[in-house]
Amino acid sequence: MEIAGYVFLTATVTVFIYGALAYNRFVMLKHNVRKAWGNIDVLLKQRHDELPKLVATCKEYMKHEQDTLRKVVEARSMVAAAREGTDIPALGAAEKLLRSGLGQLFALVENYPDLKANETFHHLQSRITGLEHDIADRHEFYNDAVNVNNVGIEQFPDLFIAKVFDFRTHEVLLFEAAEKTDVDLRFLFQTPLVNRDVWPVVARSRPRLDFGKLRGLARGCMVRASARGSISVAWGDCDR
Repeated sequence: MEIAGYVFLTATVTVFIYGALAYNRFVMLKHNVRKAWGNIDVLLKQRHDELPKLVATCKEYMKHEQDTLRKVVEARSMVAAAREGTDIPALGAAEKLLRSGLGQLFALVENYPDLKANETFHHLQSRITGLEHDIADRHEFYNDAVNVNNVGIEQFPDLFIAKVFDFRTHEVLLFEAAEKTDVDLRFLFQTPLVNRDVWPVVARSRPRLDFGKLRGLARGCMVRASARGSISVAWGDCDR
């Protein structure tokens, strides 16, 4: 009986210690997710406050682009509603609309030289574009925190402890991926062909791809651009 009692006591203490460690780990993961979300929320609020200024400035010049401005205003309201309700899927969908609307708006500005030269517009455009980049960066950190949290909760036997103490998984924040287009990069290279049988230079890139990074490559290389805009040579003979 004494041996059985020691075994039972040891097992009980082991389970208790493991449960306490798992609980503390779940608490840490939960706070990491909240902190990551808070970092995004701050930027969303800042952009929310800047957008009306941008729309008001554009309205003075873009009399015939009311539909585009209306899309930006409506998408802004959708983002705000999703943010306040911490509705992650709805926020991702609203972000798609807002980013699309802003992209159209900034593209149309090219048709309005006076607006493009306006210092207030230039400041707001730079400010909002900077916030967009920061939001994209921080949303990756948020998704990393969510994935770590979700994996921890779903692992065996931790899932039982998570269920007892009501630790929950979270939704990742998905933004629309930039469209991929086939781009012929031959115009970037001014050196003559080394070999007539070289492979054509083709790359898949995002619209923000920095083509200047590719000028040091010779013809005949297959150049790949990752989703982050980094450059790599997939195959072919290249002269640095």
